[in-house]
Amino acid sequence: MADLSLFSNEQIAALLSSLPDPAFIITRAGRYAALFGGTDTRYYHDGSSLVGKYLCDVLNEEKTAWFLAQIAIALAAGGLHVVEYPLAADDIKGVGGAGPVETIWFEGRVQPLQYQVMGEDAVLWVANNITASKKLEALLRMQSETDALSGLPNRRKLISSLTEHFELFARYKTPASVLIFDIDHFKSINDTRGHLAGDKTITTTAEVCRRELRATDFPSRLGGDEFVVLMPHTGSIQALPIAERLRLRIEEQTGATISGGLSEMTGGDLSYEDVLKRSDDALYRAKRDGRNRIVHR
Repeated sequence: MADLSLFSNEQIAALLSSLPDPAFIITRAGRYAALFGGTDTRYYHDGSSLVGKYLCDVLNEEKTAWFLAQIAIALAAGGLHVVEYPLAADDIKGVGGAGPVETIWFEGRVQPLQYQVMGEDAVLWVANNITASKKLEALLRMQSETDALSGLPNRRKLISSLTEHFELFARYKTPASVLIFDIDHFKSINDTRGHLAGDKTITTTAEVCRRELRATDFPSRLGGDEFVVLMPHTGSIQALPIAERLRLRIEEQTGATISGGLSEMTGGDLSYEDVLKRSDDALYRAKRDGRNRIVHR
């Protein structure tokens, strides 16, 4: 630890003021008692006007309550408390058009002070802008969950969504149906017309799914020429005409036909894999029955 006796009060004040990230002294009641630093103008505006105000003066009720709760947690723990939090335009009061255009993310490092400020317990709250890293994290997550060729969600994202909706069904009996389909004679498309034609068939099929399905439906590419469509809040009877319309539109747009199997979650299912297997079995029945059809099971 540095020997502060080597520095004058003026030098210490200058050092604190030069901190790139803003460091707030905030009391338990939510009063901004002091501000140091925040000199990195790429990320921060001048916050000196906050000093003397309370959190409730500049933040909405919900955000104020959250900040006060984090301060209370840090004070009760008596040690460093680290949190990540977003701030959006509707979180901030009285800034009008000067507020953030998009959500800004911060890492807050909240350290209780060993003395009172203005007669109250207080914390040092250092706010570090982590928006860039959050954007990168979101981009990497999207890339890890998106099929590169079709642009649809991939198997990983599909399994996550199936798990989520099966839990909803198991708890609240919220219906959901699953359609599995693949492109008839896809291998012959690749063999006779080339892989670029096969890729075009895949991408056009994905475009038709995005255009023709409902906003709540969840189309994904399982792999190869196989696609899965999760239809939340929809029993298989209601899902069947949607699947049939999709079959017709894909043939119109690609010149290729599809075979599909459709099923819904039922009370006897132990996991999403049960409904997926029924749909897969129905798909193979559609192939045996002559292809270019949707079989409901």
